[in-house]
Amino acid sequence: MTGPSGVGIGWRPEIAGFVAGLPGLRFVEVVAEAVTPTGPLPEGLAELRERGVTVVPHGVRLSLGGAEPVDPHRVAHLAGVATALAAPLVSEHIAFVRAGGLEAGHLLPLPRSREAVAAVVANVRRAQAELPAPLALEPIAALFDWPDDELDEADFLTEILDATGALLLLDVANVHANARNRGDDPAALLDRLPLERVAYVHVAGGAEAGGFYHDTHTDPVPAEVLDLVRVLCDRRRPPALLLERDGHYPPADELRGELDALAAASGYPVVT
Repeated sequence: MTGPSGVGIGWRPEIAGFVAGLPGLRFVEVVAEAVTPTGPLPEGLAELRERGVTVVPHGVRLSLGGAEPVDPHRVAHLAGVATALAAPLVSEHIAFVRAGGLEAGHLLPLPRSREAVAAVVANVRRAQAELPAPLALEPIAALFDWPDDELDEADFLTEILDATGALLLLDVANVHANARNRGDDPAALLDRLPLERVAYVHVAGGAEAGGFYHDTHTDPVPAEVLDLVRVLCDRRRPPALLLERDGHYPPADELRGELDALAAASGYPVVT
C-alpha cells in the first residue's frame, strides 16, 4: 500500500456514504480507537480498502507526552489496527491525555522543555518498536503556553523528530490557531520546520470565541487557513493534505466545496 497522496478526508461513520462517493479519493484517515483490530472493519472502510484507498490510522490516546511510559495495550491496539488496515503510516499527537491514572479526555499541550523532549522521545521509541509502519507526529493547537518553556515550537519539534526519526503530521489549522492566539507569524514557523519530513497535512475549520481562535473541526475552513496552505505549498508541497471534520457535518455540496478549495490551494487534482 502506498503512502498518503493528493487530497483526502477524515473517514467518520456519519459521512461514510459521502466519502464512498468521492470518485478520485486516494486516501483517508480513521481514528484508530474507533477500529477493532481483531474484528471486521467498520462498514464502508473495508470497501474503501478494497478500492485501493490508503487508510491511515490516527491515534488519540497514546499520551506520547506523558511522564509515564506509554500503555503497552494501547500501543498494541494501534499496531493491530495498522496491520488490519495494511497501513503504510500511523499517526499520533505530541500531547498528553492522562497523568497519575486520570484520563483528561482531551489532548493537552506539553511544556516545551528538555525534560518534555526526553519524555516524548522515550515514548515515541517505545511505540515505534511495536508499530508495523512509520510513525508521524502531530503538534496540537493550544490556548496557552507553559511558563517553564525552554524551547520555541520549531526547536521543540525538530529535536523530537531528529531524536526519533519520526515523520511530521503538520496541521496547518493548528499552526494558524497557535499563531493567531500568540500573536505570531505562522509563515515564520513554517520557515523553521523540517518540511521535508512532512508525511501529510491536516486542514480543518475553527471559530473565534472569547478572544481566541478555537480549532473546532466543526466549522468551515477559513480563508486564512487556505492561504496558509498556499504559503506552505510555495515552500514545499507536502505529499498529501487531509480535510478534517468531526461534527456539525454540512450538506454534501458544502463538503465537496471544501475539498475542491483544498485541491485548488494545493494544486492537487480534485477528488469530487
